[in-house]
Amino acid sequence: MTNGNGVAGPSDDLVVVHSSDLHLGSGPYHHRREVDELGALHEVLAAALELNAHALLLAGDIFDHNRLPLDLLDRAAHAMAGAALPIVILPGNHDPITPDSVYRRGGLADPANVHVLGITVDERLDLPDLDLEIWGAPHADYHDMSPLHPPRERSMGRQIVMGHGHWLTGPHDAHRSWLIFDEDIAAASADYVALGHWDLAQPAGDGSVPAYYSGSPRYSGSVNVVVIARDGTVDVRRKPLRPGVPERFEPPA
Repeated sequence: MTNGNGVAGPSDDLVVVHSSDLHLGSGPYHHRREVDELGALHEVLAAALELNAHALLLAGDIFDHNRLPLDLLDRAAHAMAGAALPIVILPGNHDPITPDSVYRRGGLADPANVHVLGITVDERLDLPDLDLEIWGAPHADYHDMSPLHPPRERSMGRQIVMGHGHWLTGPHDAHRSWLIFDEDIAAASADYVALGHWDLAQPAGDGSVPAYYSGSPRYSGSVNVVVIARDGTVDVRRKPLRPGVPERFEPPA
């Protein structure tokens, strides 16, 4: 799956772990006996490292709000820095890149392996060793925006698009903000679209492009494992973070 240096090359399978909506700082993460506000982050990082993933995608609302204390932000930065893989963060509607953003405080953008779209890089990150480009529009403030518009042409062999918003499943959703339409997903023409904003893990779109919500680790109890094979095929499964969580996806509701 990797070359001799332990890094995926253009002809190797690529393994990516996708999560979102950790909402760190919203309160104790205590499905186990211990109480740890960073428990969701620790579990997601552990899953990515266990899988020898080439990258970890965090698709928005990693933090519950922008008023969190520096101590928690510093501890989160330390945990991410200790992971030996690239971590790509797309700020969401709870943690947008406003002047007081968590990503502008507490050293979260300092670790060399952490890439915050809109902060440490623009809306696109190139990982040439992986023949991979990742792009996504961060939430700049609390106002409405189009998470996947406009689409971007790919310049590398592999492309992953990140978006944080609400997939429109029918007229009943039209009043919502940050809407993602089937045509937006299809127009992305990416190998994978990593979505955040929903608590439960499920596919999205019309099926023409692999697009999935990872769900919140607190509620979905899993992360998405994405394998982009050397022949271009994409396999997406769930990795349970605790017993009793399904490994397969159910069809969209």
